[in-house]
Amino acid sequence: MRRQQRKIFECKRCGFCCQGESTVSLSPEEVQRIAAYLKLSVEELTARFLVHRGGRLEMKTVEGHCIFYHPREGCRIHPVKPDHCRQWPLHPSILKDRENFEIIRSSCPGFSEELTWEELREFWRGESAD
Repeated sequence: MRRQQRKIFECKRCGFCCQGESTVSLSPEEVQRIAAYLKLSVEELTARFLVHRGGRLEMKTVEGHCIFYHPREGCRIHPVKPDHCRQWPLHPSILKDRENFEIIRSSCPGFSEELTWEELREFWRGESAD
């Protein structure tokens, strides 16, 4: 599956999807994975880099970006980034509406420039059949 995704999308680590007032919810496994990658205890990771928001645990934001995003380096935890981050922008919402696809594709340089909504939907159907 990952090999085929690279044909239609390859993360450029531009940080566009890392912007916002909040970030994604983290599972306990993701917290463990990030802590281990950064060689921190879960407690230290939580105190320094995470925030409880509305019953969720997520990464803090700094100046409108995820705390782990750096303008020159990109995502500092890219090898262990959360599953929701890993999924973006190949999100099911882009399959439901051509306009969603066009908006996300126009803001994300990781998509193949030639990719059409129809091709993406066909690709997704093929992946689901596996």
